[in-house]
Amino acid sequence: MFEARRWASSLMAGVLAAQLIPVLPARAFSRLAAWAITAKGELLLRTSPNLDLDAFFKDGDGRYGDRIWIDFPGSPQRPRKIPGKGAVREIRVGMPERGVTRLVIEFKRGVELDPSKLRLVGLDWDSWRMRFPLQDARFVAMGEGILEREVPFPSGPTMPGLSRAPLRTLTVASLPWVRRGAYRVMLDPGHGGKDPGAIGIGGTREKDVVLDVSRQVASHLRSKGVVVKMTRRSDATVDLPPRARLSNQWRPDAFVSIHANAISMRRPEVNGLETFYFQSFQGKKLSSLIHDSILRTVRRKDRGVKEARFYVIRRTNSPASLVELGFLTGTADAADLADPAHRRQLALAIAVGILNYLRVAG
Repeated sequence: MFEARRWASSLMAGVLAAQLIPVLPARAFSRLAAWAITAKGELLLRTSPNLDLDAFFKDGDGRYGDRIWIDFPGSPQRPRKIPGKGAVREIRVGMPERGVTRLVIEFKRGVELDPSKLRLVGLDWDSWRMRFPLQDARFVAMGEGILEREVPFPSGPTMPGLSRAPLRTLTVASLPWVRRGAYRVMLDPGHGGKDPGAIGIGGTREKDVVLDVSRQVASHLRSKGVVVKMTRRSDATVDLPPRARLSNQWRPDAFVSIHANAISMRRPEVNGLETFYFQSFQGKKLSSLIHDSILRTVRRKDRGVKEARFYVIRRTNSPASLVELGFLTGTADAADLADPAHRRQLALAIAVGILNYLRVAG
């Protein structure tokens, strides 16, 4: 028999009955978008609109440790169990009944929570926090999804302009966590073989740049347990229909085509990053996350996330994105794309964007 209590709906502490209710706001997101446990011992949530959160506590027994769970309207795309770290034994995302997503945080046996000190507090219209008041417990940061609203998923091009100075220098340690073996990604290095693609300043060829970047992205994704295939792994000629057909036969969770742009050599002032999707909310989300990750990593003019009818993203059934890394005919972009160190940062940024998409898409 367990003892269940409710968290007070005011800022005052109180020991109440079975259901635990949040403080404020009364409405938040329609489904779970992201969660994280911080090293400080906090649970952070981001949700979708029009939602009343239901939160519960259950004492541990001989089989389970103390558990907190929160219910969200909407079914999870992928029920899963995630091994915990530190004081947390396991995180579970499941569906206790049709149309309900349940996030369960189970603590290790011997870690005892006092439910009268627990509060699920609304920080903003889309974000929540719960602190775990455990002085001697060790917490390790972990989570899924993106807590910050850093990508608006615009309906048209994003606001143009030059991105700010690099906000970060990425390393392999920067790559987000995803469940190993759970996802498949198809990478499509543009052109190849007899088709060099764009040829830019200094004779830099698009097919060489994008193959190098794609190979690095593949390596980073594989290091996180993602299963990766490439439409070409060498300087080979591959027509467009076989690329889309290969993806549709394999049915990856995401398809990412990597290209470099070009315009007349007489227009060296034209530079910038463009990312494209075709008539798909998931494709738009994937494109936006990759685009934003690149802009937060390298200095690049932002030419926007746009809808387009490129063959491979139009004929691919999976969520698809086509990234134009920059203009090989642009003075600034050409110098960057010819630089191996810059390409390493681009590859890490693309990998981060893809991994963040997989975490959000579930």
